[in-house]
Amino acid sequence: MKEYDESLYTNTYLGKVGELTLKGSNMHVFEKQLMVNTRVALENYRVHVWSQSGRLYVVCEDKACKAVEYTLDHLTGITGWAKVNAVAKDMSAITEAVTELGKKAKENGAKSFKIDARREDKNFPLNSFEICTQAAGPLFDSGILKVDVHKPDVVINVEVRNKCYVYSSDHKTCRGLPVGVSGRGLLLLSGGIDSPVAGYRMMRRGMKVDCVYFHSYPYTSEEAQKKVEDLAKILGDYGISTHLNIVPFTEVQMKIKKKAPGPWTTLMLRLCMMQVANMISDRIGADCIITGESLAQVASQTVENLSVTESFARKPLLRPLVGLDKEEIIETAIQIGSYPVSILPYEDCCVLFSPRHPVLRAGIEEAKEIYRSMEIDELVEKAYEERTVVKFNLQDTVKSL
Repeated sequence: MKEYDESLYTNTYLGKVGELTLKGSNMHVFEKQLMVNTRVALENYRVHVWSQSGRLYVVCEDKACKAVEYTLDHLTGITGWAKVNAVAKDMSAITEAVTELGKKAKENGAKSFKIDARREDKNFPLNSFEICTQAAGPLFDSGILKVDVHKPDVVINVEVRNKCYVYSSDHKTCRGLPVGVSGRGLLLLSGGIDSPVAGYRMMRRGMKVDCVYFHSYPYTSEEAQKKVEDLAKILGDYGISTHLNIVPFTEVQMKIKKKAPGPWTTLMLRLCMMQVANMISDRIGADCIITGESLAQVASQTVENLSVTESFARKPLLRPLVGLDKEEIIETAIQIGSYPVSILPYEDCCVLFSPRHPVLRAGIEEAKEIYRSMEIDELVEKAYEERTVVKFNLQDTVKSL
């Protein structure tokens, strides 16, 4: 940890890593990426960031607190965070900090407490049990709160490390791995519920995710595009940044409607989208393509149809939602804040051009023959060339707080 001027910083935050501790001798690689992501997000503020012994530390001045808390709420790679009191490593300072937190908890309606102590510094003269016993004394003896080790109203944490950190409020967050340790993917992003959740789930596995959206103006409105941009912004906050490729697809869809057999139009649309995704993934160096497909959720997502789509992908095709039901997907969408945007009543191009009776069990060879018969590659490449790109990042969001 580099030395820093403590007088410049009045607030301390502690982030808890989870899965990173399982990485053994490679853990430092993941911790380094976690620190890089935090520093990039908070570049416009005076903060100091470091990692040590399974904890991420952020110290900041008062005006940066909102930005730090928003960043930690959206940071993949930590299981939770807390704003902590950093005190000297002696029992009088620890007990004083514990007592103050207990009094505040009582003011907020708490009646019982317990202390959870962790002694990382083994040179500290008391063990964890002794720290708990001594620190609890004033709260218990004065009758401010009663002890309940099974179902307390408040848990006061004491961590003895380079300093002693005392806190009672612990915010749960994304878990997973830091974005940037698992390659890069391209997400097919629509205005629906599923695809933003798929992108988020891959970000939680440490993948850097960019997006592509297919827009068919005037059949899809400007509001529909704005809706997808808002979803990309949400993903950009979790993914540190994301680029949204907006592809004009009206001409492609009109030719599909004219040339493809009616039941095949949705599947042919997916194949054309996959061709564009192939081109963009090659351009940006993506390692895979990501979709929000869930097995049998809609008629076009049968095993056979999914196989046809996959046959057109030049990169591995990942479907992180494939085994989830709609309620599970909605639960995550609510959690990350995408659900209120996804349910806005602006339809995307897939919905507007869907046939009444789509093909359910397409064959790969038959699909390829129909695709070739449309003679559509030139229009698909034209759509790719005419795309526009918009960038969204966490740094801009926290700068506006």
